[in-house]
Amino acid sequence: MAPPHLRLSRHGTLRFSRFPCQSMRRWISYRESAEVGKAYAPYLRNFLKKLIVEVESIHGEVLDEIYELYADIITSLKDDQFVEKSMRVHKTITFLFPDGCIDLPSCPKSRKLMVPLQCSLNMLEGDTGCSIWPSSLLLSEFILSFPEIFSNKSCFEVGSGVGLVGICLAHVKASKVTLTDGDHLTLANMRSNLELNQLSTDTSLLESYEDPNVVQCVHLPWESASESGLSAFVPEIILGADILYDRSCFPDLVRILAILLNRRKSDSSSRKESTKGFTLDTKCNTNDLNDLTAVTSKGPVAYIATVIRNIDTFNYFLSLVEQANLSITDLTEAKMPFNLLPYMQSYDRSNMRLFTVSSKA
Repeated sequence: MAPPHLRLSRHGTLRFSRFPCQSMRRWISYRESAEVGKAYAPYLRNFLKKLIVEVESIHGEVLDEIYELYADIITSLKDDQFVEKSMRVHKTITFLFPDGCIDLPSCPKSRKLMVPLQCSLNMLEGDTGCSIWPSSLLLSEFILSFPEIFSNKSCFEVGSGVGLVGICLAHVKASKVTLTDGDHLTLANMRSNLELNQLSTDTSLLESYEDPNVVQCVHLPWESASESGLSAFVPEIILGADILYDRSCFPDLVRILAILLNRRKSDSSSRKESTKGFTLDTKCNTNDLNDLTAVTSKGPVAYIATVIRNIDTFNYFLSLVEQANLSITDLTEAKMPFNLLPYMQSYDRSNMRLFTVSSKA
């Protein structure tokens, strides 16, 4: 039941006319008194959040009762661990390598790579970090199709979610894999997924290059990340999948990318020399890679896979990239990965793009 004078347009945006306070209070009273099952609480939370944001965006007045109801629902969901666990299901992503790929370093003898994952039932529950986003599938296919780009490279992913990209990086023998996320519950689920795939996890910020099967999991809220806090990381490759959907996060995301991408190779060399027993092979098999060598003399590179849902939102990201003195290149047509998920009917690669981002300096 939607409140009076509130309508959802065919484009999915909320439209308002005048809000009579009495009618609104009757609706709130109805929601508080009705028997709303736990399964519907996440949907109500998302609706109220959208309502608050839309009203505030037009400088309207949000009733205190709305804020209170929203806070009550958030608290109840956080306190109910059973609900959190019941939102999870186990899925197996099976990458099927086509004929002719048997010599590819990433291709198992069976030509089948199975990745078990614990994930959320659907993103509408608000559990986005534990959902399998479509662009993470594309980025994973790219890693498995071009393992020579990532093999023996130090890789750092922002917004790692369920950890699928990191698992693929470990499979192609990246020298170091660091996965990050700003949500503690997502990190816990990510660690479970790494263990499901026989990978060990490390939550410290200390460098540990001795075991390539150890994946570093780091809590990284974008808004509070600082240059000094990121100084422990000198990745050669930065990755991100479906991280361009919330424009309010773009300034912090671009700032993080700029910090990591402006690290010079001399920084990596000095860290390498100070790390006992660690040698970094910067050579890359450039078989048909043209100019896509992952680590160049100019420094690190980022690979970002995304669905462009709103052109204005994406153009805003491009403007911030330009302001940060970064360059962006569309690789989608030039380096489309193998179709390793031919059975997945809901997976549509036609609306996804793959970009590289690097420093102009």
